[in-house]
This record gives sequence, structure tokens and C-alpha cells, in this order.
Amino acid sequence: MELQTIIEQASAHCDLTQVEDEKRLYTLTQTLLDQATLSVEDVRNAAARNTTPLEFRVAAKLFESRRFALRNKKAISVGVVFAMWGEQNRLRPKSDSNPNGEDALRRKIAQLEWISADSPISWHLYAVDDGCPHGSGRLAQEIVHDLSQGERVKVLFLKDQLGKGAGIIGRIRSVDESRKGGSVILGCQHAIRDGMDAIIYTDADSSVHLGQIGLLLQKFIHEGHRIVLGNRKLPDAVLVKAEDRWGVGIKVLRHMQRMVGQAIYSLGILDTQAAFKLYERETLKRILASTNVVDFSFDTDWIACAIARGERIETIPFAFIDSFAESASITQGPMTTWESLLKGLVQSVRAHGLTHNRAMAQVIDQEIKDARDLECLIDHLPAELVDTDPERLGDPKIMSPEALQAWIRERKRRDRLSSRHA
Repeated sequence: MELQTIIEQASAHCDLTQVEDEKRLYTLTQTLLDQATLSVEDVRNAAARNTTPLEFRVAAKLFESRRFALRNKKAISVGVVFAMWGEQNRLRPKSDSNPNGEDALRRKIAQLEWISADSPISWHLYAVDDGCPHGSGRLAQEIVHDLSQGERVKVLFLKDQLGKGAGIIGRIRSVDESRKGGSVILGCQHAIRDGMDAIIYTDADSSVHLGQIGLLLQKFIHEGHRIVLGNRKLPDAVLVKAEDRWGVGIKVLRHMQRMVGQAIYSLGILDTQAAFKLYERETLKRILASTNVVDFSFDTDWIACAIARGERIETIPFAFIDSFAESASITQGPMTTWESLLKGLVQSVRAHGLTHNRAMAQVIDQEIKDARDLECLIDHLPAELVDTDPERLGDPKIMSPEALQAWIRERKRRDRLSSRHA
């Protein structure tokens, strides 16, 4: 079949939370795989066209990933980790009474089965309850109990490990101290103990199809990279995300973030929070020995530690279609998440001795006391940043830490006045 014909048959729509959409995606990917003369470069070039349908662009990533898995001859064990908090709806199938259901655990297992079939890739899945008040961990256990692949899935509970053993998990006294990071660390520790060659972490939802892990493994196995990070900002990535759920002030937060994290962002690592990352076992073991972060900023802490240790970090494009309806950043509050990201980043660059804009770090110390200080910024934008290209955010020449501090103080002053008159 001609490539152009395959493209024309693809849908402009692709929702990874929908079972029927996923079935279509597998069929399309298999059609590409069946074309013996079709190269990865051919498919990449086709996917890069502005007119190419979304479904084909996602299938292109699965095609490249699966093709690598089928041609790879090296045996490798992969541990896939994800944390659960408030995931009780996404773990269940979609229904009239559960409109945001994704059957996420079963589908992750099916995706790992698909990518590893007829290949020397073996996998284990580690699902970790982060102190979920709605019983995500218990529900995951019930699901696993009914699955034939259950022996390859571990359901762990952070609360059962608090205060035990060495490392940061042994120093946590309450699940309330963790915001995802503690559970991801616990899952990774188990994967390390189980001897997994590579550890990948993702999110509990269906935003990232795990059939793409071959994209990470290709860099790890064939090119020897010990850290491979998914990057949704790269030109060849597929990103469908509801950015409009943020206020215009998100530009301010990113400007602050990039000034403090200049040692990270200057390396082209622009998507620090993407939940699609691979770490080689011994490398991750050393990083975890140095971490002190268990909230949403654990991603940047691990990256900061790796940079401080002189590790080479590779990034790759992948497909991400946002599943945000049940996102913790919404249920717990997006500015609560951003408070963790900014403060955690300041803590990390200082702890690991990385170059950073010290004046900006001090502004965050002085002005961002809690999420409320960010809530009064998120719907506003200073004139200096209105027309700034996103790629130039973080340049203090555009808006300095001193100018930002003055603007933040003025916004907070106006917010207090508004509250008094409300």
C-alpha cells in the first residue's frame, strides 16, 4: 500500500483514553509495519508534514518503537513505575457513571505486552499508592488479581514503607509529605532491587502510550545513553495539551523557572516534567542516594543531580495526548503544583551546586510563601513578557529578577486590596 494512501486513511482525531481509538492506532501501526520497504525516515518525514492527521503522527512513533523492538537482539529487563493518587476513576473502565474512566492499569499492561511480544524485552510494572484517600492501591490490587500477567505487576503502598530502611523513604514520616515523588522513588527502588536493567517512569493516566518505550530503549541499548528523557518540546514530538487551562501568567512562572534552572534548560532539557523517562539501574541508584525531594519537583532534582555528576543526558521526541480531566494538578490545585516546582528547583540547584540565577532564587524565597502567592499572578502578565518568544524565557535581559520582584509585589498588593473590597 502506498504511504500516501495510508496517511489519507488516518483520522484527524486520536484520544488515547478511548479503547476504539487505540484499536485503530494498532491497526494503522501494523499497516506501516507490514510495508517491508518503508523506512523509519520515510515515516518520520511523512509525520512531520503540517497536513498529516494526528492518528498517523502517533502511529509513526509506535511504528518506530515497535520496529526497534522486533529488530533488537539484546535481552533487556525494563521496570515501569507510576504513582497513584486520586486515580480510582481512571483505573476503572469508562462508563456512564464513570465518564473519565480509562481502564488505565489493564491498558498499560496490554501496551507493554504489545511492544515486547516476539522480542527479548521483558518487563515488570510497579504501581505505587501515594497515600490515596480513595483507595487507588486497593483497586489496583483487585485488578491485578484477575489478570494472567499479575506476576509481573507489583502494587506497592508508600505508607507501608515510611520510616523503614536507608534513603529518603526511610526519612518520610507521613504520606502527606509526598507529592508523587515519594511513590515514584519507592517504585524505582523495588525495580532496582529486582535487577531491572532500565527503569522508566510514567504517569497513571493514558497520556503516554507505553508502546513507545522502544524509542527510549533504542537510545539506551544501541547508543549507550544511561539517561534518556522524553521531550514534548522537540520539533518531531506530538503534543496535544490543553494549555489554555493555565492563565496568561504561566509565562511569568516559566520565566522564573528557567532563570533558576539555567544549568538544566541551557542543555536543551526544556520539558523537565514529562512523565516518560529512562534511567539505567546503577545510574539511578546513585541519583536516589543523593535526592532529598519527594514532591512534584523530583524530576528536576534527578536531572540536577545527573548534571552535577557529569552524566550525559539524551532527549527524544514522543507522542503525548493529554488526559487532564482527573489530573492531580487540577484536583490538588495547579498552583500547589507550581509552588512545589519552583521551590523544589531552587532547593535542587543549591543542593547540587549548579549554576543558577541567585537573584531569582532569592525572589522566590522572599515572595512565594505558598500557592496563594502564585494564584494572584497566574491571570496577569507584565508588559515585558507579553510578546516574548517562549524560547527566550529565562533571559534576565528581557525581565530581570528585580523587575519581577517589583511586579510580584504590586500584584500581591492589588490582590489584598481586591480581597478587602470583595
